[in-house]
Amino acid sequence: MKKPYRGSAVRSLTRGATVLGLAVALAAPATGAVAVAPAATPPGLSCDTGKHAVDDYTGYALCRNDGTATQTFWVHLVCGWSPDVDGDHVTLRPGESGQSTAHCAGLGTGIGEIHVRP
Repeated sequence: MKKPYRGSAVRSLTRGATVLGLAVALAAPATGAVAVAPAATPPGLSCDTGKHAVDDYTGYALCRNDGTATQTFWVHLVCGWSPDVDGDHVTLRPGESGQSTAHCAGLGTGIGEIHVRP
């Protein structure tokens, strides 16, 4: 009786481990960034950020200028697999409030982070 070749068993195990590893690596980014990271706020502005109530691909920054000088800000969205986007630039005089909004492309994982840029 002929003994089976051990090399084929090793190749099968290696191939199976490679496929499993690739599947795990590809699945991790798709499920990894679920929560939106807190926004860094430039000095002199007080801002609230978040996702739109009915659209997880639209984010905003609602800011108030608490400083003594005019400031310009905009929202910056990190969009997962899609390119990152910047919202409209908003200029506020002292005491004024305004909102900047941006939208991530529908092909991707949605908003991963929201930042306020000066």
